[in-house]
Amino acid sequence: MKSVAILLFPDVLMLDVAGPIEVFSIANRYLAPADHYRISTISIAEPGVRASNGLRLLTDHVLADAPEAFDLLLVPGGPNAYNESHPALLPWLRRATQASRRYGSICTGAFILGEAGLLDGRQVTTHWNYTERLARRFPAARVITDRIFIADGELITSGGITAGIDMALAILADDHGKKLAVDVAKVLLVAMKRQGGQAQFSPMLAEVAREDSPIARAQQYIFDRLEEELSVDVLAEVAGMSARHFSRLFARDTGKTPMEFVHAARIDRARNLLETTDLPLKTVAYRSGFRSVRCMRILFSERLGLSPAQYRHQFG
Repeated sequence: MKSVAILLFPDVLMLDVAGPIEVFSIANRYLAPADHYRISTISIAEPGVRASNGLRLLTDHVLADAPEAFDLLLVPGGPNAYNESHPALLPWLRRATQASRRYGSICTGAFILGEAGLLDGRQVTTHWNYTERLARRFPAARVITDRIFIADGELITSGGITAGIDMALAILADDHGKKLAVDVAKVLLVAMKRQGGQAQFSPMLAEVAREDSPIARAQQYIFDRLEEELSVDVLAEVAGMSARHFSRLFARDTGKTPMEFVHAARIDRARNLLETTDLPLKTVAYRSGFRSVRCMRILFSERLGLSPAQYRHQFG
């Protein structure tokens, strides 16, 4: 029998907790009793917590009486995971992760692992909206932005919310084989393996500040003229710089080359049109500045792991 523990705290996100638990619970229907997952929940001091959606969860243990060794120990996310510090649980968490065979986080639970120093030097991920914040707060971690989940040795972390189900299915497949994981995925009506990564859910570009700097002027020029031919020389002229100096400053200020920025802006425009209109793909490509549907399809596949048609089917 394998032990699975979920560490709870006030304002925890309910779906981060329930998703993985349901995977292992449903798996128990197919497994012999000796192979069952024994699932328990742990809270800090009180034998219950209120989740961010208002539901109150009664836990099996508090830290003072909780075991410290598990086959799998998971830390879910929620507003308090990244907005608050957690000094009361960190010593226990460090001991428990050292004693457990495998441990990890769902969504923003990665912030709590980071606070305990458990992400240093490791490849990790979190919800797409918080990857930059996680990287800034824990610079020793190697934050991967476009993975649904990622395993680095005994540490496994997942992206946002329902990605915890994907992660649990992968753990189940590792423990008992792919067939069981597929059977459980069918019961949950989810895909065993999603197409694409987290990038399909997040904008390629953050909102650009409206300021009167040369780089900002070039960015706004891009947004206003996506359907036109946009080259480094044209954008450098808008910024009033040489092409070489402009390219260097643009990359420094935005983290992208000028043409990477143009491609990202065109993908975001196309995504918006695919989500909100029934325009033919050829029209979407033209209005987004792509020379052809084929060019749009290639960039979509490279950046999002989906074709434009697949993206429209999933989000339109």
